[in-house]
Amino acid sequence: MTQLSVNVNKVALLRNARNIGRPSVISAVETCIRAGAHGITVHPRPERRHIKFSDVYEHFARIGGVVR
Repeated sequence: MTQLSVNVNKVALLRNARNIGRPSVISAVETCIRAGAHGITVHPRPERRHIKFSDVYEHFARIGGVVR
C-alpha cells in the first residue's frame, strides 16, 4: 500500500519570507498527521531559506518520531 509523506518546506519558505512567524510549520505538520499522513518530509539547507534545523527538532519533540 502506498503511504503519503508530506513535504512542509514550502510552508517554512512562506513563514520565513513573511517575517511574522506564520504560517506555523508545527501547525502544518500536526494538521498533516491528523489528516492521515504517514510521514513528514523536510530538507534543511545551510542557508535556512526553507525549514530550519530548530523546526525539525521542535517538530520531533512535539510529536515524536525518527529523524532520518
